Amino acid sequence: MKLPGQDAIARNADERHVTHQVRLPKREVERPIRQVGQRLAMALFVLVATAFIVYADSEGYNDNSDGSVDLLDAFYYATVTLSTTGYGDITPVSDAARFTNIFVITPLRVLFLIILVGTTLEVLTERTREEWRQNRWRAALREHTVVVGWGTKGRSAVQTVCATGLKKEQVVVVDPSSKAIEAATSEGYTGVIGDATRSDVLLRAELQKARQIIISTARDDTAVLVTLTARQLNRGAKIVAAVREEENAPLLKQSGADVVITSASAAGRLLGLSVLSPAAGMVMEDLIQQGSGLDIAERPVIKAEVGRGVRETDDLVVSVLRGHRVLGYDDPSIGELQLTDRLITIVRATPSTKITPETKHLP
Repeated sequence: MKLPGQDAIARNADERHVTHQVRLPKREVERPIRQVGQRLAMALFVLVATAFIVYADSEGYNDNSDGSVDLLDAFYYATVTLSTTGYGDITPVSDAARFTNIFVITPLRVLFLIILVGTTLEVLTERTREEWRQNRWRAALREHTVVVGWGTKGRSAVQTVCATGLKKEQVVVVDPSSKAIEAATSEGYTGVIGDATRSDVLLRAELQKARQIIISTARDDTAVLVTLTARQLNRGAKIVAAVREEENAPLLKQSGADVVITSASAAGRLLGLSVLSPAAGMVMEDLIQQGSGLDIAERPVIKAEVGRGVRETDDLVVSVLRGHRVLGYDDPSIGELQLTDRLITIVRATPSTKITPETKHLP
C-alpha cells in the first residue's frame, strides 16, 4: 500500500538539514540575560562610584596635560584604573589620594574584575557542566522509553506509563518542535529536537538501548518511516505506534511495530459505546485512565494460584497470556493456570498497581 506523500517525505528527509540537540530536564535557575544585566549594572555602579571618589579628591591628583582633574578626567582615571590599563597621565600626588587608592580604589578594581571575569567564567563553567551532565546521562541511560511526538497522544501515553512506576528520568521525548521539547523538559523529561525519521536524531535519544518505543506522530506516513528506522536501530525493543486511519495499521505492523493503535476508530468506538450506554462509556474511560478508579494491570501467576481455574483467583481476570497467545478468560484451552502464565486483570487503582514491563512480544 502506498501512503500519500511517502515518496516526498523520504526524499525531503535526505535533502533538508535539520538541526537537533539534546535538552535535559530544566533546572530552576535565573535567566542568563537577567544575570548578565545584573553583573553589568554592578560593574557600572563600581565605575561611577570610583569616578566620584576621585573627583571628590581631585586636588590630590595631577593631570600631565593641564594639571587639574575635572569630572571627565575622574571618569577617565576610573576607567583606566579599574581595567588595569594605567597610562600614568593622571596620578595621585597627595597622601590622602594615595591612601584612597590603596584602601578604596584597589578593592574596587578587584571587585570590578571579579564581576566581569566571573561572568565569563560562569558561562564557560555552565557549558562544561551541561556537557558533563549529558555525558553522564548517556552513560547511565539503559532500558528507557523513547516517545516520538509530544502531542496529546504522546503526552497521555507517557503519563500512563509513568503512573505505573516508570521514572521521568527514563523517558526521552523526540519532536521537531522546540516548543514541544520545552514543554516536555519543563515537566521533567529529557528532550531531543529533530526529525525522528533520521537515524542520527534517534541515536541522540539512545534509541538503540531503549526497552520500548512509543510512536505518536501527527501523520501516518511519518509513523511508518519512524517505525522502519527505529526497528532497524533496535531489533529487540517493543514498538507501539498510533495511526489515524485503520487501513494503515497493517503497514505499520509490516514496518516492525509490535502493537498498532488506531486512534480515530478507537475514539469512534468509545463514542458509540457512550451513546448506547453512558455508564459503559464511563467505565471504559476509567479503565484507560491509569492511576485512578479501575485499572487494567498485568501480573504473573503466583504459586498459590497454580493449578486453579481462572474464576478461582482473587482478582478479576479478563485474559491469560500463555506463551505468545492471549487467551480470553472463558477460553476452554486455559484449563488450569500455570506458573509461566501471566494474567491481565482489572484491579482497583493503588500506588502499587502497575503494568509490569517484562511483557513478552506478541505477534
